[in-house]
This record gives sequence, structure tokens and C-alpha cells, in this order.
Amino acid sequence: RDIAEFCGFSQGMCYSFESPKVFDKLLIPEDSDLRKTVTISNPLGEDFSIMRTISLNGMLTSLSTNYNRRNKDVRLYELGNIYLPKQVPVTELPEERMQFTLGMYGEGDFFTLKGVVEEFLTKIGMHEKIEYDPNAGKPYLHPGRQANISYAGKVIGYIGEVPPTVASNYAIKDRV
Repeated sequence: RDIAEFCGFSQGMCYSFESPKVFDKLLIPEDSDLRKTVTISNPLGEDFSIMRTISLNGMLTSLSTNYNRRNKDVRLYELGNIYLPKQVPVTELPEERMQFTLGMYGEGDFFTLKGVVEEFLTKIGMHEKIEYDPNAGKPYLHPGRQANISYAGKVIGYIGEVPPTVASNYAIKDRV
């Protein structure tokens, strides 16, 4: 949190419950494992009927709220869980995985965020060379502006720009 705030990010808080419609908003294919979710037995409504498997919807919703309130140069971070079921239908507790998510629009670009990621990794003691693989294959990120982040030969995350189609699904008319 301290490093993100030092780099100019404010903390955002997002719900762990989501709507199944978020997968279409994010252009996630029908056969993606991300669509295999934990369904809530007694949800408050369809908008809160599944446990999230990706943190991007919450971040884009928060950025959209800021954008539509005409806030400029917004930088947000979130520390929150995603829930990955071991099998569907769910018969045992899902894997709960803590995610650190950064999101921004306005001042800065892909390379600005790449610098923040490198600053973060260095400050937490990860001093080996960080590698970027542009063949990340994330459908919810711009094809030419995305990369997997690898450290010591292991993919630890990804970075990218949201394509205009996805940004417009969240009523954002800026690069995100």
C-alpha cells in the first residue's frame, strides 16, 4: 500500500460479488476458465450472484465512476481476493488468491505503469531481472499493448491497456 501510494495511487475497494455479465463486458470468451465461477446460493440479485475470478471489472467500474465525475489523472490500486473454483459445480472451497491491481487513466501510459510495476517489485525486494512477454493473449487487453510479467522464470502478473471496446463498455473515453 505504501509503495502504491508513494507512486500516486489511491486505494479503491471493490466487491467480491459480481454479475455474470462482466465477462461479456470484458470480452472474455465463452470457453474461458475465468467463466467457471462460484455461484452464490442466495444472492442479493443477479448483479451480485457470483464470486469474481478476475479483479479487472471492479477496477474498471471504479475508474468509470471517477471518469464520469470528471476527475482527471486517476490512479487506483486494490488489494483483494479472486475466487477460483477447483471444479464446477463447486463441491469444495475455491482457491482464494490475493490480487494487487493497479488501474489508471489520464496522465501516463503503458510505460508509466511499467515503471510503477518495476518500482514496486524492487521496493519489495525482488531484485532479479523482470521480463515482459508481449504474447500474453489476454482478450480484455489491447493486442499490441499487453505483456505477461515474469520474475525468475515464473509469470507473476500482467500489464496492459484496455482496448477502446472494453473502455466504452465502462463509459470511459480515455486510454485506460
